Amino acid sequence: MDPFDLVALNMPESPARQSAADHLIQLLQQCVEREASDLHLVPDHAPYWRIHGRLAPHDGEATVSVHQMEALADVLLADVDRGRLDRVGDQDGATSGADGTRFRYNIYRRQGQLSIALRRLEDEFQTLAQLGLPDSLYELSGYADGLVVLAGPTGAGKSTTLATLLHRINQTRQCHIVTIEDPIEYLHRPIRSLINQRQIGSDARSFADALVASLRQDPDVILVGEVRDLDTIRIALNAAETGHLVFTTVHAGDCVGAIERLVSVFPADEQDGVRRQLSLVLRAIVSQHLLVTDDSKASATGPASAERATASRVVASEILRSTPAVANLIAVGKSAQIYSSMETGSGVGMQTLEQDLARLLADGAITEAAALAVARHPAVVRERVARLRATPARAHSTGGKR
Repeated sequence: MDPFDLVALNMPESPARQSAADHLIQLLQQCVEREASDLHLVPDHAPYWRIHGRLAPHDGEATVSVHQMEALADVLLADVDRGRLDRVGDQDGATSGADGTRFRYNIYRRQGQLSIALRRLEDEFQTLAQLGLPDSLYELSGYADGLVVLAGPTGAGKSTTLATLLHRINQTRQCHIVTIEDPIEYLHRPIRSLINQRQIGSDARSFADALVASLRQDPDVILVGEVRDLDTIRIALNAAETGHLVFTTVHAGDCVGAIERLVSVFPADEQDGVRRQLSLVLRAIVSQHLLVTDDSKASATGPASAERATASRVVASEILRSTPAVANLIAVGKSAQIYSSMETGSGVGMQTLEQDLARLLADGAITEAAALAVARHPAVVRERVARLRATPARAHSTGGKR
């Protein structure tokens, strides 16, 4: 029995619980059928579906009552310690629909009532090409030690990219992988590697505690779902420095922002030392954004339509590799100069966000509005697009879609 199977996990004890479980299974199945990435349930409103980046209800759907919201939350939390929800007002978790599709959820209180946000996860591991990322990033799964950081806003696909890289390690290396997640999103089965996945809340109290414990579990590779606080960042840096390959994510808009985010958590008198340590252990930072391919294809407020179903999202990425020059700039705190190294570092697999946006825009994969909305320097994007379009035999390919 799959321990994450929704039906098996929540053995209903009453007709009311059975009804709520059936209702949830139906909603999750609709999420899959409609190709929605997210489902939002709010008291006294119809369900809202995010389809290809746009959030809207469907016409004619019934509202979800306050009582139904409580019952749905009870089903999701049936085998979970709901202490965090009672204590701080929100609780994360993951579950599976009747067909095995994985969902991440967050249950939260708002104005004294419960709401639920669910995100549908991919059914199977994708390749980097399918994600719209260069195959050269597979090299990150081959490092013996060091730190690899995935940066970007919420919903940019960081966890999906990390799952792809871990899957490559599982396929190609005989090693021990320990993941520390909140919640566990992608289930990895041993292929060539031994994999132990731990979930915050049920398997460990905190990222920092689980990370300290992982160092006594003979790991070769450690995945830390997110580094949020000083203790977790400090331990992750030490783990990368002592012979482990550490993957993690951080909420930052670009690669340099990720560096500053990691350093700024520390007290001012420690930051110089942290910069030097980071310069030694960092292997790469990948920052990514998901962009809608064509803003004209769907209305931002109207119901789902056949037009909307033709839309998709494209990943735009920025890649920083830690060359000796980049490591020196990190160590001495000259982060602003790192962009120059990225612009000229295509030979070692680096690129700026503007370079990738220009490529995608020149290929017609995204609209100008979508590109300029996330660009740091819109004028640079326009200039690069003009040069690409003026080149008769430009060697760039259409961006991958999600």
